[in-house]
This record gives sequence, structure tokens and C-alpha cells, in this order.
Amino acid sequence: MHRSCFFLLLSALLILPDHGLSADHPNILWITSEDNGPQLGCYGDKYAVTPSLDALAAKGMRYTNAISCAPVCAPARTTIISGIFPPSTGAEHMRSMVPYPAGLRMYPQHLKDAGYYCTNNSKEDYNLTKPGTVWDESSPKAHYQNRPAGSPFFAIFNSTISHESQIRNAINDKDRIHDPAKAPIPAYHPDTPEVRKDWAQYYDRVTMMDFISGKQLAELEKAGIEEDTIIFYYGDHGSGMPRSKRWPYNSGLNVPLLVYFPEKWKHLAPQDYTPGGVSQRLVSFVDLAPTLLSLAGQEIPSTMQGKAFAGPQKTPDPKYVYGFRGRMDERYDLVRTVRGSRYIYLRQYMPHRIYGQHVDYMFQTPTTRVWETLFKEGKLNEVQSLFWKTKPSEELYDLETDPYEVHNLAGSPEHRMVLEEMRQAQQTWAREIKDVGFLPEDEIHTRSGEGSPYDMGHDPKRYDFEAVFAAANLATSQKSADLPAIVALLESPDSAVRYWGVTGLLVHGPAGLESGRAALIKAADSDPSGSVRAVSAEVLGRYGNQDETARALEILVDLADQTKHSVPVSLLAANAIDYLGDRARAAQDRILGLPMKPAGKAERIDGYVGRVILTLREKAGVATPAQPAKAKRPKAK
Repeated sequence: MHRSCFFLLLSALLILPDHGLSADHPNILWITSEDNGPQLGCYGDKYAVTPSLDALAAKGMRYTNAISCAPVCAPARTTIISGIFPPSTGAEHMRSMVPYPAGLRMYPQHLKDAGYYCTNNSKEDYNLTKPGTVWDESSPKAHYQNRPAGSPFFAIFNSTISHESQIRNAINDKDRIHDPAKAPIPAYHPDTPEVRKDWAQYYDRVTMMDFISGKQLAELEKAGIEEDTIIFYYGDHGSGMPRSKRWPYNSGLNVPLLVYFPEKWKHLAPQDYTPGGVSQRLVSFVDLAPTLLSLAGQEIPSTMQGKAFAGPQKTPDPKYVYGFRGRMDERYDLVRTVRGSRYIYLRQYMPHRIYGQHVDYMFQTPTTRVWETLFKEGKLNEVQSLFWKTKPSEELYDLETDPYEVHNLAGSPEHRMVLEEMRQAQQTWAREIKDVGFLPEDEIHTRSGEGSPYDMGHDPKRYDFEAVFAAANLATSQKSADLPAIVALLESPDSAVRYWGVTGLLVHGPAGLESGRAALIKAADSDPSGSVRAVSAEVLGRYGNQDETARALEILVDLADQTKHSVPVSLLAANAIDYLGDRARAAQDRILGLPMKPAGKAERIDGYVGRVILTLREKAGVATPAQPAKAKRPKAK
């Protein structure tokens, strides 16, 4: 080629616009928001004002059966970043921190192999340690505009304006556009001014989130790369209102999911993709990472537990998707959910705990407080009262006829086959992923040693899943005929099986104590597992005679000292003390003086025992030391 022609060609190439993509890789933009379900105009909500996202739905496609897997942010985001269910990685608890599975990587690391510039703006909140450098940039300044020339980008912009905390704080008058008198109130909430105000402000915040999303979409268009970019929008779980956030009902799991494929990349879209269309496919957050890799032309690792719903590696539509609930801040719980196109099934593995346990952060919302007050005053109807009562072992709801999930069909003869099939699906799923959530939290860590809970869970020498899972199902059946078999669990050499044995006796209350008194006394005094001792002592403390209660208190106060025991064991014990109520009064001074922080490092969970102690101080009417007024709460994200 003549030298002058070469330089002319080179000059022409240099002045061409940089669309930020290689020949075979689309740009991918995720716009995400916090604590909002599908309360958008495009989903048929007439109270919602969301013009920007409605416009995106009109030119893209919306999913009506998308779920977040977890009804709270940290485990939900942990699901996304790994493509693995947190009950499999040991990362289900809110909040926690466990090692990443050995040899595995987070999805941005796979995208970077394909040449992507990956940015996150900016929330991470993972319950897993990061295996090396994950993002090219993750900060409030992260932006695809900073990418190297010629690189395709993957970018996340996350809005926090609809977060739970924004429901109950001050809001400018100009942003108050929803009339509380017209707010839709779900059947399980009481219809009070406080509840109406909270729901109206939630919708106000969703409108503000929509405005932010619109600015991000306009920025993409202004940059001239809209038609080169695949766009996703989704919320991270259900609304921040109580019984949505934190609860693996459809109200807590169902999220809005909008996708847009420009003409250039429509060959990567799902087969049912049409502009303005609707997909009924069941999609969950565990599917997002595999879908990204499919769109980017990267092989999906076999260790990822989700299924791609777009791109060349798209899989057939699943029959079910799955959800879960573990510890929520300072309160323990264990729920597993199966969601189909019509029905949702919940298996409660701690049915002895009420739905509305006192999670401090949730109780800062006025709706929660007035709801509990009206229950205590006997002013709620049966449906509204359920949240403040203990739970059945199984729940089944027809989402077509009962969208608020308040009429439990688990006992319906007409739905027996549906119940049995979904029960089996839950058990099969637990086996497939090696659900380590059936271990007490302390043992998730101790059995893993320096390694990851995922690797421990796949090692039958360290985790006999079948034995532990069978014990959990037996212990929480709530069938009195199972009591002899539950007592027998306390003879197991496996501490997790013994843990479920004492939990089963706690579930049965006074009858459990009478059936297993001698075994409970022995376990409370001398079991090598602090978790077994804590639950045994709770049974004796709540239902035992005076001497048994006194001994149980001694054990629980000792275990609740987190300078001597692990935070999870101390948290179990502190919760047990709280549930003893007036039976713990004899040790009140010692209880209220318990250490607020652990002696060593306990990443992300070091404030939760202290929260229970603050709650106990408030119940006792005792001010926190150095606090002349009401105790200041640890801040939650």
C-alpha cells in the first residue's frame, strides 16, 4: 500500500466514533434499584408513576415471574455475583462473610476474559470474599465512559432512593405525589394512617427511582450507544415494607425485570422476545450470571447453578424457581420456597418462631410498630394477625386467586398433589445444591475451617447432608407422634443432628420437654456444641421447673458472652434469653451488662448480639450506659 494512502486510512479510522464494542460482543447495561417489587405502571399498577421504566418496557420486554431468590439485599446480591445459591455457599445469612469456593470466580472475572470493561456503581454487599480483583472499577465514580477505546462494557448503576430506609425518613413536599388515601393496602396490613403514609411514600420513592433510571437511559442515548447496548432493569427484591422485604413469599421475592435488545443484538434475545412483549418464563437471580456469560459468548461454568434465559446457551423454561430465608440481622429463621407459575410453596424449618420476630431495622418503620401494637390490643382480623403468630410447617398459596398469599392451602385435599410435588421439588433442590443452611451458623464456619462452606458441603466426611436434612424435616413436622424419634436424634454423634433434635423438642414446647427432659439436661450441661447447648437451655428455661430455669439461665448468660464464644453461638443464646421473657428476670443485671462486641474480628456480624441486648434493655426500661435517653441503634444498610 502507498505510504500516503496508509496514513489516510489510519486517520479515517482514528476519527470514527468509539461505540465501545468489539465485533461480536454487545455492551451490557444493568440499571438496578433497591427494595422495590413490580409496583410500576408497566406492570399494571395504576397507583404507580414510572414513565421512564414504562417506556423501556414498551420497547423491550418485561418478565412477570422473576424472583430474587432472597428477600433481602446481601444474600440476593451474593446470588447474582456468584451464580450459585447462597444456601450452597453458606452465604445465606444477613449479613455474613464466608470464603469463596476454591478455584471458582465471580461473573465479572469471566466477562473480563472476553475483553469486557466491567464497572459497578456502586453497592456490592456480598456475603462472600472476593476471589481476587473482580471489577475494573467499583465505586460511585465507576462508569462505562472510562473504558479503554474499543472495549465492550458491562456496567451496573444502582439506585438506593427506594430503599426501606427511605420510606420512613423526611421527603421533600415536591416529591410527595401519591395520595395516601388512595394507596393500595395489602390484605395482611391494617388500614391505618401510618400504614397508608408509608405505602404512599414508598410509591413516591419508586417514582424518584424511575426519574434516576430515566437519566441513566438518556445518558446512554446521548452517548450514541443505545443501539449497541443490551439493557436490563431489575429491583433487588420486594418492597421495603414489612412482610415483603425479608420474607420469601411472592411479595418479598417477585421483582420487576425489563430487558431491551437493540436490533443489532436481537439474535441473542430469547425466542419469545418482542418489543412491548411479556414473558411468563420463571427467572431468578441465580440465572443472571449464566445469562450474562451466554450473551458475552463465554462458556458457563458447570458449577454455576442458574440457567441462561438468553443468548446461545439459553435453556428450556424451568418448572420451578427457588427462594430462601436465613438469619435476618439479629434473628434466626430458616425457610425454603418453591415458586411455580401459579403456586408458591414455603417450608418453615423454624415454625416455633413467629413471622414478625423483632428485627430492629424493620421495627423502625412506623407500619411495623403500629401493626404489632394493634395485634397486642386485639384489634386485627385473622389475616392481619397471622404475622404475629407462630408458623405452620408448610404453606401453599394460589397466586392467581390469592395474590396476597393469606389463604394457606397446605391442608386442602384438592391441592394435595400440588403440595406433594412442590414439597418433593424443595427436597430435590436442597440435595442438588448441598444446602448447608441446615447447619447451625456456627458450624457452617467451624466445619469449613480455613476453606469455604461450599467445599465443606460437598465433602460427605464433613457434612452428612442426608442425615442432617432428615433430622431437620423430622424435627419440624409438628407431629406429636414424631416425638420419640426426635428425642432419639440427641444420641447422634453428629452435632447438627443433635441440634435438630433439641430444636424439635423446642418446637413441641412443654410436650417436647416432657418427652426429652433427661436428654435436654445432659445436652444443656455438656454437649460439645455451643449451638446444641443454647437451644437445649432455651427449652429448659422456657418450659422447665424453677431449678431447671435457673440452670438454663446460667448456661445462656455464659453462652451469650461473645468475648468467650463465637458470635453465632452468642446470638443463639441472646435470642433464647429474649424468648424466656419474665423467666429471665432473675439474671437481668448480668444479661443487660453483657458485652456489646466480640473480642475478635467478626466481619459483618459483630453488632447483632448487641442489638438483642439493646432490645432487652428497652424492654426492661434501662438506658444504655453513656446514653441518657433511648439507646442509639447500630446503623444498618
